[in-house]
Amino acid sequence: MFFGELPIHHCTECYLAHSIKHPGLTYKKGYLLDDDDITRLEQAGVTHLTVARLEDEDVHEDMAATVFAGSAQGANTTCGEAFTGRVNIYAECSGMLVLDEEAILSANMVDPAITLATLPSFTAVTKGRMIGTAKIIPFAAHRHHLQAACDAVKNSLKIAPYENKRVAVISSSLPHLKPGTIAKTLKALEERLAPSGSVVGTHIEVPHQKETLRKQLQDLRNAPVDCYIIFGASAIVDIHDVIPAALVEAGGRIEHFGMPVDPGNLLLLGMLDGRPVIGAPGCARSPQENGFDWVLNRVLANLPVTAGQIKAMGVGGLLKEIYSRPQPREKQPANDAASKPPAAVILAAGKSRRTGEHNKLLAQVQGVPIIRQVALSAIESHADPVHVVAGEQIDAIKRALQGLPVTVVSNPNAERGLSTSLAVGLSSLPADTNCAVIMLGDMPEIAASHINDLIEGYEPQSGRLIGVASSNGKRGNPVVWDGRFFEELKTLKGDIGGRPLLEKYQEAVYTVEMGRAARLDLDDPSALEAFGAKTGAYSLKKHV
Repeated sequence: MFFGELPIHHCTECYLAHSIKHPGLTYKKGYLLDDDDITRLEQAGVTHLTVARLEDEDVHEDMAATVFAGSAQGANTTCGEAFTGRVNIYAECSGMLVLDEEAILSANMVDPAITLATLPSFTAVTKGRMIGTAKIIPFAAHRHHLQAACDAVKNSLKIAPYENKRVAVISSSLPHLKPGTIAKTLKALEERLAPSGSVVGTHIEVPHQKETLRKQLQDLRNAPVDCYIIFGASAIVDIHDVIPAALVEAGGRIEHFGMPVDPGNLLLLGMLDGRPVIGAPGCARSPQENGFDWVLNRVLANLPVTAGQIKAMGVGGLLKEIYSRPQPREKQPANDAASKPPAAVILAAGKSRRTGEHNKLLAQVQGVPIIRQVALSAIESHADPVHVVAGEQIDAIKRALQGLPVTVVSNPNAERGLSTSLAVGLSSLPADTNCAVIMLGDMPEIAASHINDLIEGYEPQSGRLIGVASSNGKRGNPVVWDGRFFEELKTLKGDIGGRPLLEKYQEAVYTVEMGRAARLDLDDPSALEAFGAKTGAYSLKKHV
């Protein structure tokens, strides 16, 4: 293939290397020029062009990509139309992507002009998902190189289709296991099974005891199920632990224990009467991807899972850090979140611009300033300590809170927005604070019981890390934040709270319904009056 600059009268039957735009004249890169095009370009004053001209042994990029992708296409895959030297390959059904990685590597080694990119092997895919793309980089591929690449890559992309399976689930329990944990675990599993059309055919709850588990496995041997999954109340920590011991005594065998995938290390794989048995790791309770998914999806697609294959999962087995994973990678301090109460931060540094000459936080309901009512709710809750962030009216806020066991901290940059008060409040907390309830100073209907409900929903080991008050399904305030988010919250700018992080970490969010209290808006005089709040000399900003 020739590539370079030519006088325009030599460019007929050549492909444009770069797009051209002139008034009333547009040609895109890769366009095949004919005599009429040359005439128009000459009239526009173009004298030279950078072009590609194919030779006898060249195959045009679109044709080459079509042939190459077609060679790579294997069972249950399909190819799209060629465009600009590219052909995408798609899954024709849901299942697991199975690659001949050596074949793909060999094909990519033939000629830099001929390339194939794919998803990682054993990626779980749904019907219609793109699994690979064949791309011819220049405008053509040499015929002999194309043939060699096609020979190397033949049938290297396949989809192992899922089968509809009936899964028997055994959930063991211990006194410390919260009642809702098993239900949440079952819901997460059902969501994992949905793409394959598989279902939980049987679900049984039993005490976490070897004999009970053994008997249950034996009782299920004649049930119409295709595989077993055991969610233990206690993680499997040894090959002789309760779950593997029960499997062996029930007549099954252990294929492998442990896997080099994190999260997912404590996984057990066994067999019972020719049916797979998965002893799920604790992280399988989370809907986020972990090693359990890697094994389960292969089972659902009838792909073999051997000890050697599990060991090979270590390369690429360090999954991304996810805040909702049940067992955080970092070592937890001795006084962890479970044993230390959360702090409370009340944001009270706003200027109350819409209430005119009055500070809404100092308006009184039955003689009690609104900010004092909010602080009293925080004090009466399980939160401790309670910090209040104030701005230029800090002296008046302190007077309103006089006698209460709260710490009032100053935000000298309050005019820069709510985010600055959030940062000041979090920075003022003790260094060992693991969790904080962020409250707004103008929400007097939030009671101690509301705050406690939010705190009770906080379960760091189950991935419930951000608790949001809601009203009829709409998010409001207060919000509970796990300490691992503090530093990121401090980086926010402008007159915003933590909304950007709520969107970013949706998997870590849980909500608690509180009715009107969660979205009460007292931002103008009419709202204050309707609520029964009185303003007076005590709330005037000029006296502050």
